[in-house]
Amino acid sequence: MSETHEAAPAPLHFKLVIDCADPQAQADFWAAALHYTAEDNGAFIERLLAAGALPGEATVEFHGRLAFRDLVAVRHPQDPFDADSGTGLGRRLLFQRVPEAKTAKNRLHLDVHAGPERRDAEVERLTALGASVLREVKEPSGQWVVMADPEGNEFCVQ
Repeated sequence: MSETHEAAPAPLHFKLVIDCADPQAQADFWAAALHYTAEDNGAFIERLLAAGALPGEATVEFHGRLAFRDLVAVRHPQDPFDADSGTGLGRRLLFQRVPEAKTAKNRLHLDVHAGPERRDAEVERLTALGASVLREVKEPSGQWVVMADPEGNEFCVQ
């Protein structure tokens, strides 16, 4: 009996998109929090503007370069990225401007893994960046600190 083996589909690439009021401020916070890099889409945006594919009011200056007004991403500095567009091809968070404010608990959140020996120092560092401590959790399954970023999005430091 002959078996046919189909090749497994390639894993899908994804990014985590976070709705927010101020994408640039959120990108700055999370880039500092995770030691990530804000993506530089400036050359891509300049090409879109020159081609008439993007209106000037859809852009802002961010860290001395052109950026999208309503979107900005941060990426792991060691992950690959598309040099043509500046878009990360690995671990990344995309902050997207939305008109409504956050109204309820997150259904999805980040866990930042600092380790028990660094947790307190990371909580202090993140608080200095603009995060706030919501509560400390000590359970038989583990210990972590629930925090909120500057716009109130919950995340945990483990």
